[in-house]
Amino acid sequence: MNLSPRWAGYLEEFGHEAVHWSDIGRPDARDSDIMDWARANNRIVLTSDLDFGAILALSGSASPSVVQLRSETTLPGAIGSLVRDAIEHAEPDLLVGAFLTVEVGRARVRILPFVSEP
Repeated sequence: MNLSPRWAGYLEEFGHEAVHWSDIGRPDARDSDIMDWARANNRIVLTSDLDFGAILALSGSASPSVVQLRSETTLPGAIGSLVRDAIEHAEPDLLVGAFLTVEVGRARVRILPFVSEP
């Protein structure tokens, strides 16, 4: 809910099946409800909300994959190509369980589940 519904159309233009939460769920849904739905429906969550990484870390789960945008602007017209390129590059990892952080100038992918460093 924290990203523009325009993302769904933008991603579909590049062959990704996409839906905005407002088209399928309650606007006041908890983040954990969104994660549960994404896991049950084999979907990837696109968000700018930092809570989704925390949910994954606490759960120890290997799914769903999450793409987190870290940018002043989160509109597809401004950073869409950056996000599209990062998703395409990380697609093999996202299909099996990953957390992709996309920032202007770089993208980082971590395989799920999160494992704490010794």
